[in-house]
Amino acid sequence: MVKSDYSMKAAVRSRFGTPEVLSIKEVDTPTPGDSDVLIRVHATTVNRTDCHNLSGMPVVMRFFVGFFKPRLPVTGTDFAGQIEATGKNVKSFKAGDRVMGFEFLGLSSHAHYLTLPETKDIALIADNQDYDQAAASVEGAIYALSLINKMNPKAGQRALVIGATGAIGSSMVQFFKFYGTAITAVCRGENEELVKSLGADRVIDYTKDDFTKDSEKYDFVFDAVGNNSFGRCKSLLKKNGIYSTSGGPNLLLVLMTPLFGGKKVIFCPPKDIKSGLSFINELAAKGSFRAVIDRKYPIDRIAEAYTYVASGQKTGNVIITMGA
Repeated sequence: MVKSDYSMKAAVRSRFGTPEVLSIKEVDTPTPGDSDVLIRVHATTVNRTDCHNLSGMPVVMRFFVGFFKPRLPVTGTDFAGQIEATGKNVKSFKAGDRVMGFEFLGLSSHAHYLTLPETKDIALIADNQDYDQAAASVEGAIYALSLINKMNPKAGQRALVIGATGAIGSSMVQFFKFYGTAITAVCRGENEELVKSLGADRVIDYTKDDFTKDSEKYDFVFDAVGNNSFGRCKSLLKKNGIYSTSGGPNLLLVLMTPLFGGKKVIFCPPKDIKSGLSFINELAAKGSFRAVIDRKYPIDRIAEAYTYVASGQKTGNVIITMGA
């Protein structure tokens, strides 16, 4: 067993709430067990999942992250870092490996160090990715990838991505592009150049035009913002088109619409995350995927990062840098 007898900085909370419940404290550095790896975190993000875990809302989250108080005092769901040490039974990784990982229920990754079993959802970082880019290629990309795999798009099909500049939306645009799907992106006009650089063929500025009145018909409509219902978007779909959202779909529609053989609603929570991370890194290594980064905050200003992410105004990802 590797010994750790020094302290580290971490973002800590003792109750659910707004970013004001967070504080930066010196805590004990975790000690890896025989089958664990000790990872020095170089970069992480504050993302939508983190905001739900911080607030404990919607209430259903409490069944997974702690009902009356948080199960994990240290926040954080993703990371990019370097393995500092390994337990004696670890075979898959070695000290010095650059790795990234994700767990939507929490990893305690808003800290300088974390420990994980080697069997958890960890993958090697592509050689051409720095730690900031790697951290920004995790949470949003994994959610987007889980839905893309469920949609199974083909070359020549058409997709509408609402909120194409967020962490999930910008990833979805690139995955659709990878599969040869023609993409219409919905976003603010000032982001047109960005989304076209990611693979969008056409852009609708929602501040000027009502995208629900678009004359095009789509095989896929994906709402990365999560505030546009199936009913509002249904007319945009082709006869057998698929609608999905990142905002908690109507489960009755998810269950019922596939039974009728026409337009349907789908939902697919992240699964096989390790394979997903490896796929994302393969695309990144080929230059077929790049994460969008909005802002960077040091760990000491993480409450500001949470406030900004919760405002819904971010473009892409918000990075937390750990420093020395």
